[in-house]
Amino acid sequence: MGKAAERRVLDAVPDGLLIGGAWGPANGHREFAVEDPATREQLRTVADATEADVLEALDAAAGVQAEWAATAPRDRAEILRSTFEAMTKRADDLALLMTLEHGKPVAESKAEVTYAAEFFRWFSEEAARISGTYATSPAGNLRLLTIKQPVGPCLLITPWNFPLAMGTRKIGPAIAAGCTMVMKPAKQTPLSMLMLGQILQDAGLPNGVLNIVTAHDPAVVSEPLLRDPRLRKLSFTGSTGVGSKLIELSAGQVLRTSMELGGNAPFLVFADADVEKAVEGAMIAKMRNMGQACTSANRFLVHSSVAGEFTERLVEKLAALVAGRGTEDGVTLGPLIDQAAVDKVDGLVSDAVDKGAKLLLGGKAGDGPGYFYEPTVLTDIPDEARLLAAETFGPVAAIRSFDEDEQAIAEANDTEFGLVAYAFTADLSRALRVAEGLESGMVGINVGLVSNPAAPFGGVKQSGLGREGGAVGIEEYLETKYVALPG
Repeated sequence: MGKAAERRVLDAVPDGLLIGGAWGPANGHREFAVEDPATREQLRTVADATEADVLEALDAAAGVQAEWAATAPRDRAEILRSTFEAMTKRADDLALLMTLEHGKPVAESKAEVTYAAEFFRWFSEEAARISGTYATSPAGNLRLLTIKQPVGPCLLITPWNFPLAMGTRKIGPAIAAGCTMVMKPAKQTPLSMLMLGQILQDAGLPNGVLNIVTAHDPAVVSEPLLRDPRLRKLSFTGSTGVGSKLIELSAGQVLRTSMELGGNAPFLVFADADVEKAVEGAMIAKMRNMGQACTSANRFLVHSSVAGEFTERLVEKLAALVAGRGTEDGVTLGPLIDQAAVDKVDGLVSDAVDKGAKLLLGGKAGDGPGYFYEPTVLTDIPDEARLLAAETFGPVAAIRSFDEDEQAIAEANDTEFGLVAYAFTADLSRALRVAEGLESGMVGINVGLVSNPAAPFGGVKQSGLGREGGAVGIEEYLETKYVALPG
């Protein structure tokens, strides 16, 4: 891929904010820069919204809510289906744009485009299946009806690590349910969402249903909207710390909230596991997105009888990764998102080593101008190492051994988080027992990737509230109304 292709894709991204169906500059023509994390070079600038812009976006969303809610479910479904088809056709351009602003290798970006588009196909099929109930009261004197109606205008806030998929996972069910939206993408990766906004417009989404506001300071968007009584729902994907603050702010208007927050995923390898398959699963669970995923395996708990073999094979696989700019041929490891990410990972690794952990691979920032960090493997990690409790968000595999199943499950659950866990075993009974015993919203048995648009995604404890995707995903955007009629 050459510079001409990069320039063509960047130039195709709409300029400005999308408010009420029109693209325009922020008040005062404020802008901020988006950079390539592999080179630290500026890609382009985007509009930096003010509070006035944000409230104008909510004006647009609230203004068309009733009309949009009254549209036929089939019409909403067709818009989603058309957008899915358009994203599929434009997958190469979307993947290149994502790689430029995020850094992940193009092959990973293409996989995300496919995954992201599938949410639109899935929810296009769910839109026409919104249903209610009809029943007779136990006393026989009433007929009990329930109907599902859209919750109303929503604020959707997405992170930088999956610039398209985290958006389509929210926009898809909102459109299907009949909700209008104000979307705020992450400041590091706004370009993919801006292009998606244009694709949705081209697919026939009415003006004002989706409004996109980019802002360097996320509080400029969240605080005024969460104080406004016209907003009825908040859906946020990001850190637990930020999510907790947003829940507090949303309490003032008693908003419906969906929170997909942090993770600290354990990866359990039992004595009877196929070690080769476990290592393959570990590479997916750990290195997808350079470890920058809430589903990333943070703690590897490996039975002592296979710990040596597992560790040796994992080190070999990680050492073979090729770091570089994601647009280049042969690159299998991109940069982290920014300097703060590098500093966080380096601090956690240094803390573990200082406290006695054994460093087998990596352990420092990579060479070159970008935000690279070497694939890192640590063993003999003491209990007091901070990386056992923190969400690493980088290419670091922390390996500890165990002897008893109960010990592994207890250590896996020893965290405030509960998003996803992984377990590798050849014993079906053990698999079921472990899956039931793990305190997490999702469990992967002999697989390193659990995300699927047809499955409910979400966690327990401080990993979040609600579920995205699957048959329950649309319920997050619907209210249930009960109607009583005389019998």
